[in-house]
Order: sequence, then structure tokens, then C-alpha cells
Amino acid sequence: MDVDPRHYDLVGINENDIHNVVLSYLVHNCFNETMESFIACTGMKQPDDHLEGMEKRKRIFNFALDGNALKAIELTNQLAHDLLEKNEELYFDLLSIHFGELVRSRKCSEALEFAQAKLTHFGKVQKYVEKLEDFMALLAYEEPDKSPMFHLLGLEYRQKIAESLNRAILEHMNLPSYTAMERLIQQTTVVRQCLSQEPGKDTHAPFSLKDFLES
Repeated sequence: MDVDPRHYDLVGINENDIHNVVLSYLVHNCFNETMESFIACTGMKQPDDHLEGMEKRKRIFNFALDGNALKAIELTNQLAHDLLEKNEELYFDLLSIHFGELVRSRKCSEALEFAQAKLTHFGKVQKYVEKLEDFMALLAYEEPDKSPMFHLLGLEYRQKIAESLNRAILEHMNLPSYTAMERLIQQTTVVRQCLSQEPGKDTHAPFSLKDFLES
């Protein structure tokens, strides 16, 4: 029987479920050594079906995060050969990382040549036009890191793309693209929002993920 969301605090939690949530997070993020230590400590069975390509995913993620997008693209094509061909937006984002690194290194001529060779055709698609203009505008600044488009050169931008690439690879391999922890947080968010909108009840404060994680 389904449990009333208002009574979730009374529901017991199976320790194995907690272990599986943690393990899902470690596998998803390619924390191989931590995962092995966690399995050894808990006595869990190693999830062989989820380890396929784990080391390769880790290398791809780190290359994208470090700004070596061309290497990330090369390894992605080896691991999931048609992924970037089908996911043009993700491919554009990876190319934009490389362009940004050329601009940051003040290799402006090389950046222009790369844009003409690899990015020009994206300009025919409306959703890429504004972003392309922002990237090209970086060339006008002596210190692009201090320009209004500085965020396109930042770690946060690269991390977002690296995470999207990791999810896409997992999905391509028919593995969960979100961790169990993320799904739980998403479900908790929905439940709390529904409760706060339920008619006839005392008004709840709007749900805050930050407050939830700190509680």
C-alpha cells in the first residue's frame, strides 16, 4: 500500500538501499577507487554490468573538464561512435570548449581557422547563433577572461558540458543517465511542492533544494 507522503518520516530505511544509492553515485561519477573501498567495507557485490567503460568515461570527463575537448571527442567516438553525430548540440558544446581554449591562449588566428572549419555551419541553425556571436566576441578582448562573456571560458561551463557528455554516454550504453541520489532528490522536490500546494492544508514554505540538503 502506498504511504502518505506526510508519514514518510515514519518509514524505515533498508541499509542495502542506502548502499545502492551511494554505489550508484560512485559508479556514475567514475570514482573507481572510492567505489572499490566502499564495496570492500560494505561487503556489496561489485556491479560488473555498470563498470563497462567506467575508466574510459572518467578519461573523457577529465579531458573535457580540463579543456582538451578534441581528445574528449576522439575518445567519445571510440566508445560511442555515433553519439556525437546524433547529438549535435553536445558536439557543438565540446567544439566551443576548444575554441575557448584557443582564445584564452591568445591563438586568435588559429581560433578563427577552427571556427571557419568546424563552427560555421552551426550558424545556419538559429539556436546556435547567439552563442556563436558570444564566442566570436571574445576575440575582441585583450583579456577575454575579464570580458562580459568570461563564463564561457570558466570551469563551471566546462563542467556542465562534461557532465552532459557523461550522461549521454551512459544513456548510449543503456545505463542510467542519472544517479539514484539525483532521482530521489527530484522525487522529494516534487512531493514537497505538491504538499505545499495541497488545498485545505496550512501553507508550506516553497521547497528549497539548498535548505533540504542542509537540513
